[in-house]
Amino acid sequence: MRIQHSANARTLKEVSKRVEDILASIPEDYLQHVLETISVPRHYSTEKANNERIGRWIRHQFETFGFQSSFRGRFQNIVALPRTPLASSSLLAAAHYDTVPGSPGADDNGSGIAVLLACARALSAFQIFTSTIFIAFNREEDCLIGSQEFVADSLHEFETTLSEVHVLEMVGYCSHEAGSQHLPQGLPISLPDRGDFLGLIGNHRSATLVDATIKTAKTYLDGFPVLGLSVYLGLEKYFPHFQRSDHAPFWHAKIPALMWTDTAEFRNTHYHSAWDTPDTLDYAFMKQVAQLLLCRIVLHESNG
Repeated sequence: MRIQHSANARTLKEVSKRVEDILASIPEDYLQHVLETISVPRHYSTEKANNERIGRWIRHQFETFGFQSSFRGRFQNIVALPRTPLASSSLLAAAHYDTVPGSPGADDNGSGIAVLLACARALSAFQIFTSTIFIAFNREEDCLIGSQEFVADSLHEFETTLSEVHVLEMVGYCSHEAGSQHLPQGLPISLPDRGDFLGLIGNHRSATLVDATIKTAKTYLDGFPVLGLSVYLGLEKYFPHFQRSDHAPFWHAKIPALMWTDTAEFRNTHYHSAWDTPDTLDYAFMKQVAQLLLCRIVLHESNG
């Protein structure tokens, strides 16, 4: 394993005015609006009516932003595509919209959905989306069966190569207090003791993508701490924490994929509880997460 930190980032003034304008188009109030709208218990089976209602709302948001949006598969995964044919190489950004029973799921994983929608909204405003796919997975909380189904049954339908996959799994909780960040037992690395960074987890096939995303953070987001962990030699199978979200089926399919995370219960004390509510989240932190993802999308679009 190796671990990297972003540091000494350059300011936005050093990038083009166009990218600066795009990054500025992510408003905190829209992120908060999404969280306040979808933060109700929405487990696929236990709160089925809420799950279906929130799914329809998310799909409508993508449609509003000019994407062709549809439910795919048995589990109501939401796929949002450009209305023009996809480029030969595409970026896929995803998050899950279901929760565990009884939890409003603001951080887990309303925060990921809010970031996806904020990026889709920004792309719409600037008319930039020819090689970007958004997916809101369902049933992540049921052993990842929504994303497993997509990778097994639907992925082949897209006539494009996925050059990078970014899966957002809890990206809204931040604490600047000493001692607020903890470490999974037995993990042979060290972490800062303040839970104020974004974590990126990649395996050996996605190590280059970890490097590229860290470089993007350094270049475009001054002062946003991003920590990247690349797991080599198949060691992820010995650390279940590394495969707890919807990036794992992509790893198994040998597709470069990253999990973006605030580290879940190792920082957020409201994890999987009734107290995972919008008022506990840090919207300035979440805005920077959205800006970083938007940077990756814009860079990919410009290189396509």
